[in-house]
Amino acid sequence: MAGTLSLDTYRLLGRSGLRVSPMSLGTMTFGTDWGWGADKGEARRIFDTYLDRGGNFIDSANQYTNGTAERLVGEFARDRRDNLVIATKYTVSERPGDPNSGGNHRKSMVGSVEASLRRLDTDYIDLLYLHAWDFTTPVEEIMRAMDDLVRAGKVLYVGISDTPAWQIARMQTIADLRGWSPLVALQIEYSLVERTVERELIPMARELGLGVVPWSPLASGVLAGKYSLADLDLGAGTAGAEGSRKNVAASNGSLTERSLTIADVVKDVAIEMDKTPSQVALAWTMVNPAVTAPILGVRTLAQLEDNLGALDVRFTPEQLASLEKVSAIELGFPHDFLARPMTRTVMFGDLKIPTAS
Repeated sequence: MAGTLSLDTYRLLGRSGLRVSPMSLGTMTFGTDWGWGADKGEARRIFDTYLDRGGNFIDSANQYTNGTAERLVGEFARDRRDNLVIATKYTVSERPGDPNSGGNHRKSMVGSVEASLRRLDTDYIDLLYLHAWDFTTPVEEIMRAMDDLVRAGKVLYVGISDTPAWQIARMQTIADLRGWSPLVALQIEYSLVERTVERELIPMARELGLGVVPWSPLASGVLAGKYSLADLDLGAGTAGAEGSRKNVAASNGSLTERSLTIADVVKDVAIEMDKTPSQVALAWTMVNPAVTAPILGVRTLAQLEDNLGALDVRFTPEQLASLEKVSAIELGFPHDFLARPMTRTVMFGDLKIPTAS
């Protein structure tokens, strides 16, 4: 089963009591600053339609479209701010040349939150994510600074994105032991193309109470059927978010021969179900019980309407099996080793003990 039938069938975010829609509206496409986003009028139509359907979970970041995304969200949300769960992120540098305007440390965090509050035209942020791990800031500094912002009322909940599982587990344990605000959400890349997070990050999230919020569930449009083998001549693409969407797909590793093979199977399943490839790919992420809400990265109202159709997708076991087979990954050590019959026999003999799924 794919999950729910509507955006107003809410889910709890991790181990919090916060109710969020089963699909989050991403705003990295709000604004044309990077050359490929939605203009203000189209962004407003997307935003209003999402809310009118019962959606309440908005995802942004301090430097999406150079800050335009947050400004538009603030303007669009003005008359119904308290009905929404607005998430944003810090880490990305806001002032080139200032060594402390980016990173995971307290100064960067506090400065970024204050700037986001101004752009969003709000008194509080519902969910603040650390955007990406910087490998330099002590975890105690991060968790205490997050807790201070929660205690000050400027942030209600905290989460983390794009960080090694062992660091997140360490941070969550420290927060629990010291009575600091726990992490309630994990934002990671997750799709039929990118399943390596099933090794450590997703099991960790389920164990420690973080709701998984997948970004790029369509693998930068590859799973929507936008590209073919002819597009592989782009090579590695160019780094950064600016430029064409194909450049972005190539530079982040989504546009490969393997991903196009997966996209072909997605298309076959979609034809069989009389659905679109985007709907099939999105619905697949929601089959995983660890997933709270995939992020929709749409540029047009038509794309939003199509993506919302994923809420009605129901897979047969055979369809799921074909998607799992073409996208399968090796879990690696120690997971494969621990699952071997010989290993289990040595540990358990004939003893039958059910394991958590």
